Amino acid sequence: MSISSFHPPQRTLMGPGPSDVNPRILEAMSRPTIGHLDPEFIRMMDEMKELLQYAFQTKNKMTMPVSAPGSAGMECCFVNLVEPGDKVIVCQNGVFGGRMKENVTRSGGVVIPVDDEWGKAVDPVKLEETLKSNPDVKLVAFVHAETSTGALSDAKTLVELAHKYNCLTIVDAVTSLGGVPVLVDEWGIDAIYSGSQKCLSCTPGLSPVSFNDAALEKISQRKHPVQSWFLDLNLVMGYWGEGAKRAYHHTAPINALYALHEALVILQEEGLETAWKRHQLNHLALRAGVAALGLEFIAKEDERLPQLNTVTIPQGIDDATVRNRLLQDYNLEIGAGLGALAGKTWRIGLMGHASNKTNVLFCLGALEAILTDMGADIKSGVAVKAASSAYA
Repeated sequence: MSISSFHPPQRTLMGPGPSDVNPRILEAMSRPTIGHLDPEFIRMMDEMKELLQYAFQTKNKMTMPVSAPGSAGMECCFVNLVEPGDKVIVCQNGVFGGRMKENVTRSGGVVIPVDDEWGKAVDPVKLEETLKSNPDVKLVAFVHAETSTGALSDAKTLVELAHKYNCLTIVDAVTSLGGVPVLVDEWGIDAIYSGSQKCLSCTPGLSPVSFNDAALEKISQRKHPVQSWFLDLNLVMGYWGEGAKRAYHHTAPINALYALHEALVILQEEGLETAWKRHQLNHLALRAGVAALGLEFIAKEDERLPQLNTVTIPQGIDDATVRNRLLQDYNLEIGAGLGALAGKTWRIGLMGHASNKTNVLFCLGALEAILTDMGADIKSGVAVKAASSAYA
């Protein structure tokens, strides 16, 4: 056997994640590895917490990155907050609401579903009706930014409804954090999780989470131990707590945390509101180009994510063929549809470092060229011009 070093191709990542990584973040990962209890590393951990509090717009002391991808952040919220027998309303309008249901079941809870059509935001009216019908519900869980459909739900209203009926909330902000407003304290979100590889433009493998005092009180009053040793917040916070003295819990992914620290510094430098406006501007330009081609979005305009664009595939065009040609001919990645939308849509990401004018025009030009060559029923020679006009 003779296997040499792996050298990946240089791609432009415009799928549902991971997104393009800022070169500053890749450089940060190459810095010297130090111990996970080194005083300098602990100093960086304190800065990390402060930076995450800024990103989440919260003062929650329990704000930290879980040493695993966003799915582990999801599980961290559920295993800590759901006890056997707890009734949990889960709002599902796409794939990731389904994963929430699975987490409730595996934690011994009882799922009370509120289902909406894929591509639509969670319906607050349906949620309130379900809350009225189930007065013994303990928690309400929903996806703020549904990555499978590109739909953005009204987190503020949904959290207000949950609190009106004395329920805590768990919010999935994997795709929303850094791309659209996520105001944890202002909206009163009790527990929230995200991922490093979307709008933060970091490498995959870390999941920022935040828990408020109400959530921590529920955790402290548990009658059953948290089923996951690794994700038990009572143990994890011995390491991610405050002060110089930390209790060993696990060997943190040192260099990956350097990367997230740098990603959050970049976000701080740009400013949250500026980042939100940038994502919206590039979405509007992409939207203009998509419309010029004659294609449509799945989500309605007032319920649409600017950083994850789910676009219809023209009649008679094979999804995989187009994506393979984009990859082979242009080194450009876009995403396939999931679940009920598989083969019917593409998911075009404009997240973090990848959300820029160059990528928008490049993607539209490449997509138009391939669809024209395949004889798709689209308008040719118009997409890039339309997007450029939107920028102007």
